[in-house]
Parts: sequence; C-alpha cells; structure tokens
Amino acid sequence: MGILSGNPKEEPLHYGEVFDIWVSDLGGNALIAGYQTMLNHAGDDDLKKLLREAIELGQQEKKQIEELLKENGIGLPPAPPEPPEACLEDIPIGARIPDPAIAAMLSADIAAGLVACSQVIGKSIREDVAMMYAQFHIQKVALGGKVLRLNKEKGWLIPPPLHLNKHGDC
Repeated sequence: MGILSGNPKEEPLHYGEVFDIWVSDLGGNALIAGYQTMLNHAGDDDLKKLLREAIELGQQEKKQIEELLKENGIGLPPAPPEPPEACLEDIPIGARIPDPAIAAMLSADIAAGLVACSQVIGKSIREDVAMMYAQFHIQKVALGGKVLRLNKEKGWLIPPPLHLNKHGDC
C-alpha cells in the first residue's frame, strides 16, 4: 500500500488539483455574481428561471468546492459582494443587456464549464475529486440542454453555417 491507496480523502491533492479546484471556485464566484446582475437585466421569465437555476447550481458547487479546499488547508479565493437587486425599468434601454445576449453568455459559460470539468476529471488522481467534477459536468449538461431549448424556442439561437447538401447532389 502506497501513499495513494486507501481512502481518497486521506490522499494529498497534487498541485494541479489544488490549482484547478481553487480557480474553479474563483470563476464560480464571478459567474454567480454575473448571473445575479443579469437577473436585473432579463425580461423573459423563462430566461430568469434558468438564471436562477444557474445561480443555485453555482452555489451548490461553491459549497462542495470550498469544503474540499478547507479540508485540505487551502485558502479560499475572494468573492465579489452580491450585487443589489434592480428593477428592469430603472435600467436605461441602451444600458440593458438584451435577453438574447444573456442567453448566449449563459450558453458559452456552460460550454466552457463542461471543458473545465473534463480537464479536472482528466488530471485528478483522487477519485473523490474526479467524481465531484463528474457530478458538476452532468449538472451542466442538463442545464445546457435547457438553455439550448430556450434559445431555439425564443428564436435567439444563431447557428453557424448549416451544411444542407448531405449527398453531394448538384
């Protein structure tokens, strides 16, 4: 039995795991604050619901990540203060973030989060860390599907060029 056998929670984290976990907490803090701000700008009720779901998911991840960091004696990154609530009508029209742009940012953030989770999973030597990020990945896939469906239903999706000629017919 070596140092990396037995209970994963008793194994040391390697530097890559420490960095990835700490950075995911830092980025998660920024995303939560950003989505809270976007809630002030969103007009569409379905979009607001998905933003609230993204905030809740981020807060759940934050709780698990910070518990892991604390258990391993790692200081937590700074978190921005929670932004104040604002009434959409109080935000001048030219200063508002439009709903399609909010939905596009949410989609891009989820896609980036999927990649980040996959990288942490691939680098991890502790099974508990890999499984935690696999759980985050699954939750992001589910949320991403909901955002994609919303973008399609609302007509907000801007697809890349579509390949329609599948059989080489001229």
